[in-house]
This record gives sequence, C-alpha cells and structure tokens, in this order.
Amino acid sequence: MVHSIVTLENTIRLSTHVQLELATCTPNPAARSSKLAVCLHPWSWLGGNMHDPVIHLVVRLLQKKNYHVVYYNSRGVGKSTGMASLTGRPEADDLKALVNQTLEEMPHIDSVTIIATRTFQGYSYGALIASLQPVLSPPIKTSHVLLSYPLSPRGLLTLFNTKTYASAISALLREPTSNLLIVFGENDEFTSKSKYDAWAKLLKEQEPGKAALEIVSIPGASHFWRATEEQRMLEETLENWLS
Repeated sequence: MVHSIVTLENTIRLSTHVQLELATCTPNPAARSSKLAVCLHPWSWLGGNMHDPVIHLVVRLLQKKNYHVVYYNSRGVGKSTGMASLTGRPEADDLKALVNQTLEEMPHIDSVTIIATRTFQGYSYGALIASLQPVLSPPIKTSHVLLSYPLSPRGLLTLFNTKTYASAISALLREPTSNLLIVFGENDEFTSKSKYDAWAKLLKEQEPGKAALEIVSIPGASHFWRATEEQRMLEETLENWLS
C-alpha cells in the first residue's frame, strides 16, 4: 500500500488578490497519482477552519487513496488575508483561482474532486462554495462531494442568494461529465430529513440521464459528524464512492 508521504503548510497568493493559508499532501511518487482533491471547511463566521475534525477525517482517507490533497483557510481565516463575505461569491472566485493555479503547477492531473465538508469537496457552508465550482474542461474529470449541505439555512448563509446556489447545482446536473455525491445525516440539526428527501427527489428528476448523481442519507448522523459511529459510516460512504 502506497501512502502520502509529504504534508506541507504554506501560503499562496491568488489572482483574486488574497493570500490563502493552505496545506498540501503529496502522495509517494511510486503511486504515480494524477488525482487531486480540494477540501473546503465550514462557515468561517462560526469558527470554521481548515483544522476541522471532519476535514481531517476526509484528508486521511484521501491520503490512503493516493490523492494529491489541498485544504485551506478561506479568506479572513487564520493566516489567510482578505475578509469573509456574506454572499460566498468572493470565496467561490478564490476556489476557482486556486484550482486553476494548482492545475498549472501540476499539469499531469487528470481528475479533480472538490470536497466540501459541512458546506470540489465541501462540508456544510463549504458545500455551497464547492457547488459554484464549474465542471472543468476535458480531459480533466470533475467530481463534487457535498457533505451536510445547509439546505434550510442556505438563504441566511448567503445573504438570500438562494437562487444562485440552486442554479449552480442545476448547472452541475446538466453537465454530462459531472459526478456529484451528496451526503447528509438524517438527524441534521439544521435541515429536516423530510426536507432533504424532497430535495433529493427534485434533484433526481432534473435532467435525468445527464450527470452522475448519488445521494446518501445516513441514519442517526448529525450535521457535525462528531460521534465515532457517524464518522465510521461517513468514511465508509466516501471510500465506496471513491473506489
């Protein structure tokens, strides 16, 4: 088994005129990995940052899968410059710039996964930002993982730009090369199971046969994935999807 062998914390200046604090994990060269994952943390206004436990759980799994991994503090968090916005649009521009700059520095990459935890992988609020990252041009394969997507509080978290974020997911679903995984806990503190289920039904009815869409609800899991059993089920779900 080949594992990641290098983890570095650094800063990077982007074309959006902010400097982001980030960590990068590089797999063993023997793996010849061409897979990149970018992980986004929860809402900074409530203390979200790159050291969130769920982020670290996801990063460890990605390391085992021999991904190049980038996870970072969004603007205004930690050593990252700038100020956190109320709409999420500047943060989405930062993500696009970070992905583009990373790909320029790593031309061998042919697969990019955006993972947002609790909003191209996003968690909670990070999931909102991740959803604004468009599918990249071929031959790069693009995947999005949205964990604990904050469906009910979406308007409050984005200064009532709900339509922008709903349209972003619809755009991903219309892309035939898009690959989207949505994971939520059935005991989420902010969005009821019935509301998630209705949303899942709506998404599955949009442009059927286009994007690859998988929606997983995990019994007993909360928004925050703090309990050991919740984390085990989340890790199992992600590992199955990444395989």
